[in-house]
Amino acid sequence: MSKTIGILTGGGDVPGLNPCIKAVVMGAIEMGYRVIGIRRGWGGLLHYNLDEPSTFDYYIRELNREDVRTIDRTGGTFLHTSRTNPQKVDAKSAPDFLKNSKWGKTVEGSNFVDYTEYTLKVLSHLGIDVLTPIGGDDTLSFAARLHREGFPVVAIPKTMDNDVFGTDYCIGFSTAVTRSVDFITNMRTSVGSHERIGIVELFGRNSGETSLISAYLADVDRAIIPEVPFDVHKLADYLVEDKRNKSSNYAIMTISEGAIMQGGDVIESGEADAYGHRKLGGVGEILSDQIKRITGHNIMYQQLGYLMRSGAPDSLDRMVAMSFGNLAIQLIWRKETGKMVALHGGKYTTVPVEMVLAGRKRVDVPSYYDIETYRPKVRDFMGVPMFLS
Repeated sequence: MSKTIGILTGGGDVPGLNPCIKAVVMGAIEMGYRVIGIRRGWGGLLHYNLDEPSTFDYYIRELNREDVRTIDRTGGTFLHTSRTNPQKVDAKSAPDFLKNSKWGKTVEGSNFVDYTEYTLKVLSHLGIDVLTPIGGDDTLSFAARLHREGFPVVAIPKTMDNDVFGTDYCIGFSTAVTRSVDFITNMRTSVGSHERIGIVELFGRNSGETSLISAYLADVDRAIIPEVPFDVHKLADYLVEDKRNKSSNYAIMTISEGAIMQGGDVIESGEADAYGHRKLGGVGEILSDQIKRITGHNIMYQQLGYLMRSGAPDSLDRMVAMSFGNLAIQLIWRKETGKMVALHGGKYTTVPVEMVLAGRKRVDVPSYYDIETYRPKVRDFMGVPMFLS
């Protein structure tokens, strides 16, 4: 029996989304399925106005082979994305046609409104039989909600932080690390030429895997991760020593944007998004000022930010993205919904989609990090995962 599959991408963009979309679409068409692309993540379903035809083509498009034939050659997501959370919409920012409608349920004790019922209504209106959302733990938390409401979903994990609970690997991580290592390596020329201490700030809210693995591969002097609050004075002493011990007279380190100084807080700014997150970033700049004040050494600070997840995916992210997409279609063919595709021990598998809500994936500090020296340290390589995760 023919099915209609919906596909969307939510949250931050990462390299590998387009190859994944292409794999889903190509695989679905081969199975005789129809595929509906939803623009702007969950926002596309929320802003689709059942009574306003002008919103139909803007947020929804049927996808064929020609639509996706070349999209795997670029990064990002050609379906676009958003951080919309339909079960927690600020009452002021809800679409006008939904304000004061029968579809919203006020979230007790807040100014938020739950439009899950309307989202389900739109999915039914579109004739979507199974939804394939691609996203991180925030995006997939709403996929888990839809599953609890009885709607069939097959989820695909992506995040350059590699922090979706339930899988060893997420689409986007390898390319983010590759970009970071390249930029760190290139930055050495300026840091070394000016004989400074280089501080490179990388994305990473709760998990320090990008900082840890990038530091390990680029062989930097020190690496700071969110899992271990750091002593700025001890770190300063280490960096001065590292600089002194190099013939080129410089030192370089990485730091996750979610890192915390001992006795301090996470550096955040702006309003919280629909998932309760405020914008991170700036801890590296604050650290730079502290290190300069303590040591008197000049600092070269670089926040890589979106450069980490820009551009086309590397070969590993292409491999995982395409394989995740094909596995998702095979699950739909076998009528195995309510699952998230995953990698465990280097092998493709599945877990219940609710697994994304079961915990937070973080660096295994005792196995992969020296909390005394602030350095990556693998206690025993025998049997550890390829990405030390």
